[in-house]
Amino acid sequence: MKNIRNFCIIAHIDHGKSTLADRLLERTKTIEVTEGQMLDDMDLERERGITIKSHAIQMDYQMDGETYRLNLIDTPGHVDFSYEVSRSIAACEGCLLVVDSTQGVQAQTISNLYMAIEHDLEIIPVLNKCDMPNSMPEEVEDEIIELLGCKREEIIRASGRTGQGVDDILRAVVERIPAPVGDEDAPLQALIFDSVFNPFRGIIAYFKIVNGSIRQGEDVLFVNTQKKYSADEVGVLKMNLSPRKVLGCGDVGYIVSGIKTATEVKVGDTITTVERPCKEAIAGFEEVKPMVFAGVYPVETEDFEQLRASLEKLQLNDASLSFTPESSVALGFGFRCGFLGLLHMEIVQERLDREFNMDVITTVPNVSYFVYDKHGNKKEVHNPAGMPEATEIDHIEEPYIRASIITKTDFIGNIMTLCLGKRGELVKQEYVSGDRVELYYDMPLAEIVIDFYDKLKSMSKGYASFDYHPLEFRPSKLVKLDILLNGEPVDALSTLTHVDNSVTFGRRICEKLKELLPRQQFDIAIQAAIGAKIIARETVKQVRKDVTAKCYGGDISRKRKLLEKQKRGKKRMKEIGNVQVPQKAFLAVLKLD
Repeated sequence: MKNIRNFCIIAHIDHGKSTLADRLLERTKTIEVTEGQMLDDMDLERERGITIKSHAIQMDYQMDGETYRLNLIDTPGHVDFSYEVSRSIAACEGCLLVVDSTQGVQAQTISNLYMAIEHDLEIIPVLNKCDMPNSMPEEVEDEIIELLGCKREEIIRASGRTGQGVDDILRAVVERIPAPVGDEDAPLQALIFDSVFNPFRGIIAYFKIVNGSIRQGEDVLFVNTQKKYSADEVGVLKMNLSPRKVLGCGDVGYIVSGIKTATEVKVGDTITTVERPCKEAIAGFEEVKPMVFAGVYPVETEDFEQLRASLEKLQLNDASLSFTPESSVALGFGFRCGFLGLLHMEIVQERLDREFNMDVITTVPNVSYFVYDKHGNKKEVHNPAGMPEATEIDHIEEPYIRASIITKTDFIGNIMTLCLGKRGELVKQEYVSGDRVELYYDMPLAEIVIDFYDKLKSMSKGYASFDYHPLEFRPSKLVKLDILLNGEPVDALSTLTHVDNSVTFGRRICEKLKELLPRQQFDIAIQAAIGAKIIARETVKQVRKDVTAKCYGGDISRKRKLLEKQKRGKKRMKEIGNVQVPQKAFLAVLKLD
């Protein structure tokens, strides 16, 4: 017990967490690193060079004649996956705070740090990429000292590429991070911090034992769901699963118990034994709050059940995904999914395609609102289609976030213009160091959902870092914007938008759809409407052939007759024809610039 150390690595995106983890694994001879990022085993992770899921692994380290067991959890850096980070932090006693010496402290560094401080973790500051020619170790050390209030000699200089400082990190982990505390003789209490789906063995849950011990073949109970299972196999997480007969207090391990249904394993649940159950569950983490909602529909309606099964399996690997069935007139049956952000939505779409061969249509993402009617009733709305009639609504409240943006002083003007355009209110600005400034804004979540991050990056040449946390709901003047094709509303394109932006937004959507909709045998009227008021219109002209081509000369009435006949035919076509909206049109609404 005293020789166990549980720690995680937290940092901003691209500050070198996974590379540093590889060096630690190499130094402790846990694995031979054959190619970069050994822990990022998902194809998507390797392609994009980002960590999407937390990865746990055990290492053995010899120091001063004693063997220490180190459990490392590598965490994602992107703001969309901060829930993964919060779970990893709950299973640790200390963390490595990695800061890139070429970029300094970024927004996500600060937010993850606060999360670690809340859980009373021991923090070891590590300055990474010290071998780079443009590194600024002294300046960045000053920033870290200001942030943490630590001593300069406590900061470890390292490089994930060359392996500099790796020994110092391992020594610091052993010396500074406390051993887990717990009672070995108490009833079993183990906290589930992750789960994965294996097609051959069912669901594998990862846990950290807080009190007691677990043996192979023991009957266990999941406290929150009250389900009983037999522990067919327990063990520790090496590069592959490595079975053990017994796991003691403070260990991080896995359990295979033949669970088939995804909903039975809740991340944050407590495992205990049936014989000696514990009195109460461990205070887990709060339920995850999805930020962005979008409809996900199968391209072929008969694939609906398959899509449900795919989403359930995906939910195992990704606890932050939530979904409920819904139907749409234009797209048939599908699901309303809740995501943590746009990157998360993109990743889920991509994984559905790769891992489960599912072709899906995704509608315009939106956030959830509180609608108050004239009688004082409050209703949560995730979908514009669920909005009550405009006459019944008293007022609508929308979620606001507190955004923190760290940028160079050169780009302040552009970023302020961007935030004001997104209805942001400047709260304060602070100088972090030298020419870097931190801006705090209160802004509606709906405004940052679609393209804010991309614009911020391109405006600041990739320098600005962005982080946010939910604030509260505030009243706002919102209207429902409907898109009509030949007078029929397309519910998948409906959005909620602010009154001031509604006309320009409606006009832009109509123009965009005019480009994307294929021409038919009849005119297609594209209209944007707020209630009964039409605010914009475009027409896709019909395809016509020259029916008078075969009349050489002759009387005009002959030509007129042919044209009238064509006109009648077109009118009849319009009555029976329907307009197909291509998938590109749904996506184009997101990128309207």
